[in-house]
Amino acid sequence: MSFRAQLTDHHADGTLCPADHKHTSSGKPLHADCPGRAYTQAICSCGNWEMKQHGKGYVNECRKRHLADHAKGPKVLRDLLRLDAF
Repeated sequence: MSFRAQLTDHHADGTLCPADHKHTSSGKPLHADCPGRAYTQAICSCGNWEMKQHGKGYVNECRKRHLADHAKGPKVLRDLLRLDAF
C-alpha cells in the first residue's frame, strides 16, 4: 500500500492558502490578496503521522523521511526478517 502526505499551506486564521499564492522563502506573500503563509502542514494517509510547522522546508524533509519509513515496511517485520537478529 502506498501512503501519501500532501503538503498544504495555511493562513494565520487556519484557512487553506491556495497553491497559486506564491510566497518568499520566509512565507511573505507575493500575491496581492494573500495575507501570507503562517504554517505548512502534512498529514499522512496512514493516520499515524501529522506535522504542522512554520518552516515549509522542514515539514517537507520530515514528510519525505516518514514516507521512506513506509517503504521499508513495518518495524516488527523488519526485525523478524533481519539475518543478524541473534
